[in-house]
Amino acid sequence: MLKTLCLSIWLILHPVHVTLTSIDHVPDSDSLKVFIRMYYDDFLRDYNLYDTVDNFSDSLSQEKPFPASLMNKYLNEKVKITVNNKQLKGKLLNMTMANNELCMNLLYKSDKKPKVITVRNMILTGLYSDQANMTIIHINEFEEGVRLTPDKTEQTFSLK
Repeated sequence: MLKTLCLSIWLILHPVHVTLTSIDHVPDSDSLKVFIRMYYDDFLRDYNLYDTVDNFSDSLSQEKPFPASLMNKYLNEKVKITVNNKQLKGKLLNMTMANNELCMNLLYKSDKKPKVITVRNMILTGLYSDQANMTIIHINEFEEGVRLTPDKTEQTFSLK
């Protein structure tokens, strides 16, 4: 009984370290729509590890929006998408925050007919050993999800 109670208390107090990334190919186009959701306080900690020179995020809080240009740079470093052996650059379209959840939509220009896609997701992997970056790929009829972690940051999908 005491063991169950202690485990329950630990689970309640233990924070969840997870992000969600969804990658969708826009039919009949050369574009990928990417949606990313993470906790803002975790992001600020990770950004401080990423940008050790400016420590810009020290002056931010939940009330101040994070600059889009810095977020775009951060995401292009932390989330690498390669289609048909060509690494893509994303463009941040919008960013919203509510209840400590940061949600972003990005657009990547790609090939019209992706055959192979590799996703590398390094968000928060230097911060938490139990980090899980849940990633879902949806291209044409292909749909698959993968859990990327600090030990496994990359997955290649063959769409042939």
